[in-house]
Amino acid sequence: MMRATGAALLAACLSLTALPALSASPPFAMERDGVPSMAPLVRGITDGVVNIATKSTQAVQQNPLLEDPTFRRFFNIPPGAQQPRERTVQSAGSGVIVDAAKGYVMTNHHVVDKANEIVVTLKDQRQLKAKLVGSDPDSDLAILQVPAEKLIGVPLGDSDKMEVGDFVLAIGNPFGLGQTVTSGIVSATQRRGLGIEAYEDFIQTDASINPGNSGGALVNLKGELIGINTAILGPNGGNIGIGFAIPINMAKSVMNQIVEFGEVRRGQLGVSIQNLTPELSEALGAKTTQGAVIGRVAPGSAAEDAGLEQGDVIVGLNGTPIQDSSDLRNRVGLIQPGGKAEIKIIRKGQERMVSATVGKPSDPGKTAAAPAAGVKDVPLLAGVQLEVQPARRGENGGRILVTKVEADSPAWQAGLRPGDTLLSVNQQRVSTIEDVTKASAKGGKLLVQVARGEQGVFFAVIG
Repeated sequence: MMRATGAALLAACLSLTALPALSASPPFAMERDGVPSMAPLVRGITDGVVNIATKSTQAVQQNPLLEDPTFRRFFNIPPGAQQPRERTVQSAGSGVIVDAAKGYVMTNHHVVDKANEIVVTLKDQRQLKAKLVGSDPDSDLAILQVPAEKLIGVPLGDSDKMEVGDFVLAIGNPFGLGQTVTSGIVSATQRRGLGIEAYEDFIQTDASINPGNSGGALVNLKGELIGINTAILGPNGGNIGIGFAIPINMAKSVMNQIVEFGEVRRGQLGVSIQNLTPELSEALGAKTTQGAVIGRVAPGSAAEDAGLEQGDVIVGLNGTPIQDSSDLRNRVGLIQPGGKAEIKIIRKGQERMVSATVGKPSDPGKTAAAPAAGVKDVPLLAGVQLEVQPARRGENGGRILVTKVEADSPAWQAGLRPGDTLLSVNQQRVSTIEDVTKASAKGGKLLVQVARGEQGVFFAVIG
């Protein structure tokens, strides 16, 4: 089983038509019978890559005609005959033995999802019944356990050290053919925002990955596991040279929690975040384009307890630089509730460190609405209509709802839309239209912060 994603639509897909992928040949350092060969490397790995077969039951859609007495009489359907309520479905994928001593096998969640029976087949053709230790749909990882008898595992590498251009091998069970090895290079790292999983940080490769490779191994030329193959980009479900693997460093963190708790317990800071654009960086005085901007801090959350504020730019977490909002979300999501987070932020151009105890945020309640007006003497907000809302319980002042934004106005071009709730202008909180006018008095730009749904978002309005 292998999930495929089209150029316009991300979706799981299977096809029996595979397109060849072109990839360079590595400068072989290994030889067999005096001829350059990767066979010695492959021999040391393939014993740790397994085939996974599953059986599951699915509900069968009932035909209402078959329940109609007249229809049954006309077609001589016996009175006792019933429609089947469910059917058995079989599927196949791949997996990797990551702990031979304890019998742990790592694979994709979607390979074993809803399975009633899981059978792992080793390279020596032994078939072992597997127990599902736990799985994590958000990262698409699952951990199985089989009897730990004469197993050979694949050593784990460091996926953070992989660079674009490094040679890799993909090993799995494509199209149910049996164990297959393909080669290629790392095409990209830290691929995020594809919409395949909730938590994404993929290694991209042109090593041929096809349906049935899901859960298989992506290894470096040291024979170390550096990724779990999980998805491909292919309009017809076949390989076109763009495949994705979950980095093993991320997979290890998920596995440790699954083994300990049977699930992944993700912590939250309780903030809504967005990427730091050059415009926002200049407006916030960040002097960098890498980081995540806090758009909103949830009341009673870990972020509020730590003293984080709207407009803070998070540039580091536990000693690791933060690239963007997806990177921050991934890293926070691997911290268990109650864990510590040392957060490096930039606030009004100044760096500082903040310590937080990761937990779960409290969601704010809903609000009601009241009268409407335009904004006078603020050219950058021309064409914008605002509606003042009464304060909610626990708030000192009201809120301002954006009810209209004229197309092609500076605010529209910046991204402001009807339905947004205006929270601050030029990093000054606003609760009345007069507050908006005062905050807009200085400078030729406006840094506008809004609440959109449960998210807080900044926009730089430029004339």
